[in-house]
Parts: sequence; C-alpha cells; structure tokens
Amino acid sequence: MKKIEASVSPLPAASVWHGPAYDANHPYIWKFGASVVDLLAPQPGERILDLGCGTGHLTQQIAQSGAEVVGLDAAPGMIEQARKNYPDLQFVLGDGADFQFPQSFDAVFSNAALHWIKKSAQVVACVAAALEPGGRFVAEFGGKGNITSVVSAISTAMEQMGYPVAAAVNPWYFPSLGEYAALVEGHGLSVTFATLFDRPTPVEDGAAGMQHWLEMFGQSFLAAMPPDRRMDCIHLVEELLRPVLFQDDTWIVDYRRLRIVAIK
Repeated sequence: MKKIEASVSPLPAASVWHGPAYDANHPYIWKFGASVVDLLAPQPGERILDLGCGTGHLTQQIAQSGAEVVGLDAAPGMIEQARKNYPDLQFVLGDGADFQFPQSFDAVFSNAALHWIKKSAQVVACVAAALEPGGRFVAEFGGKGNITSVVSAISTAMEQMGYPVAAAVNPWYFPSLGEYAALVEGHGLSVTFATLFDRPTPVEDGAAGMQHWLEMFGQSFLAAMPPDRRMDCIHLVEELLRPVLFQDDTWIVDYRRLRIVAIK
C-alpha cells in the first residue's frame, strides 16, 4: 500500500495511554465501533482516514474492505501498539485538531475519540479540509449526558478527599446533537444522519472493571492528587457507583453516544 504522508502539529499535553492495557481491558470500545464501520460502508480503492484510531482494530476492519486507510492518533502508546498489531498498515502520530494531508480523502471515520478533543471546531475544520467534494464524515463519540454517573461520582469523591475538581481537569467534550450538527454544517458539511442514544456498556467482568476504567480513562482526575491517594479515590468512586452501575459482577457504565454522518 502506498504510504500517505501527513503534516501534523506537535502533540498537546495528554494522558499516558498504555496500548497493551487498552487492548487487554477495553476491547468493548472497538467492538461496539464495528457498527460504525458498517455505517461508513468502505469501498475498495477509497482513501479513508481513521481519526483517533487507537490500537488500530477498526483501521484494520476498514482496510479489509480494500480501502487505502491511514490511522491518526495523538497517543504514542496507542500508535505503538497499533503498529505492532497491524504492521502492514500506516499509523501517524499527530494532533486530531491540527493535521493535514497532501491528498484528500473519500471519508474520515472516527470512533470513541472526538470526545477527547475539546478543540472541536478545529477538529471539524481539519476534517472538512481533508475531505474531497462529496466525501463523507462518519463518527461516533460521547454525547451530552455521557457517563453522567461516573463524572458525578469522581467529582464527589475528590471533593470529599479535599481535591475539588477544577474545570480544566475534566478532559471530555460531550456535545448535544444540535450543537454538534450546527458545528459540522458551519464548516461546509451537510448532515445527512444524526442520533443521540443511550448505550449502557459492560466494561469488564469482575469487580476490577471500574478500577481499570478509571486508571485508563480517568487519569487527568487522578493526576490532580498525590499518587498515594489515588487508590483511595478509586475505591470511593466504586463505593458511590456500586448501587447504580454494578450488576451481576459486571460494571455497566452509562454511556451515551452521538453518531453522525455528513457530506462535503
């Protein structure tokens, strides 16, 4: 496959993503994303960008269609693991809010990534610039109301421990459907499909599931307190959430997803 060159900006400060732990403990993320690949419906010969590709499993699924695909992610640990998982595919380390490629794409795809980038207008501007006329943007990510119970429990636990949560500590962007559709259309794309839906998600069997979730996805909160207090915080969050999210020895997180398709 021909290598697609990219121009990407230096990476912003970010959590440390551990690729092997992500693959071992959180496969549900890319497995749920398989239906988003179906919505993308990649075709042989198409050029497709996987924005926020993680460890590359959905990039590989797209490539199996015969499309020419490149994965882009801001986390070195994820890109390293993606390259180990699929050495024949191309993965680029770069900022999802500041990238450009010399060749346009037939589609930009993204699963479970855009809620990690608060510079949403810059992301959409890059997507619009990367698409050729008639190209499509197909994405799913956390929408308004996503993980409300978890965010509330983290805030409560940190407050009780004497570490109030500053707004800057929260790493997530969960827009409403109307807000995001307007943002996308404001950058010259036409929204053809959009939905916001609840998707309670089993994250891992066993009592350790919430701990693993917090250690991977709640790093910015945990980093706001001394290392020797972090496990105490995790246990307190578990205590607060157990009555509502722990069922049949499984943590089921209150995910709410926004799914959108737009055409340039």
